[in-house]
Amino acid sequence: MQLRFNLVVGGVLTLLVILGGIFAPLLTGLDPILDADLMKAEEAPGAEFWFGTDMQGRDVFTRVLYGARVSLTVGIVSQGINSMIGLMLGISAGYRGGWWDDLVNGITNLMLAIPSLIFALAVMAVLGPGLSSLLIALGLTNWSWTCRIARSATLSLRSVGYIQAAETVGYGDARIMATQLLPNMVGPILVIATLGIGSAVLAEAALSFLGLGIHPPTPSWGNMLTDARETIVIAPWAAIFPGLAIFLTVLGFNLLGDGLRDALDPHMKTRRA
Repeated sequence: MQLRFNLVVGGVLTLLVILGGIFAPLLTGLDPILDADLMKAEEAPGAEFWFGTDMQGRDVFTRVLYGARVSLTVGIVSQGINSMIGLMLGISAGYRGGWWDDLVNGITNLMLAIPSLIFALAVMAVLGPGLSSLLIALGLTNWSWTCRIARSATLSLRSVGYIQAAETVGYGDARIMATQLLPNMVGPILVIATLGIGSAVLAEAALSFLGLGIHPPTPSWGNMLTDARETIVIAPWAAIFPGLAIFLTVLGFNLLGDGLRDALDPHMKTRRA
């Protein structure tokens, strides 16, 4: 029952956010930047503006939808970079062993010792704010868990029969890692990636809130919260709705990741049976 709840609720929330970002122009006829009317600034939610307006008279609902595009792009792309780095390092370290394994383990332990947000802040301070800098910063911060899991899976698979058979028939190291080892760890890596997207969305919002993420007036949930600080008392909806969007998105990806973990874990399947 818990498995089904996590998968269904997480999947529905994630799907709604993705569809909202993709079909934002169809769901609202307003531009998130250009359609600003100071005569309608800080209007409360109602029939004309479902989520109200901000201090510049822009529709908060429209900006939340377009902000989903930014958050999902950052989350998916940065986690894709993390997954590739972690897989390459983890599989190669577990398979080749020796000094390379020691080096990768040392770097991984170092990355785990540094809070990911602090590391991202340091990278953004060097590169400056912007989408490309944000993708690089978040794409280099969260690969250590993927690396650990990939290395552990490789160590357990390295001595199985089909790996030794592939070595006997002359498969090269790269081919063995790509065709024999990688397909057997897709499940746990998919779970980590799903959870990592939620973390990246939260990190993007935090960095944008601090002024190191997406440049205004491009809407992102983080800089919408920054703008809303000035009117939090008289127009709280300008902060409530982007904050709620962050909460539901992170919750959706986390529930989806938990559901996938339970569905793909053979021990959980045995326990349920």
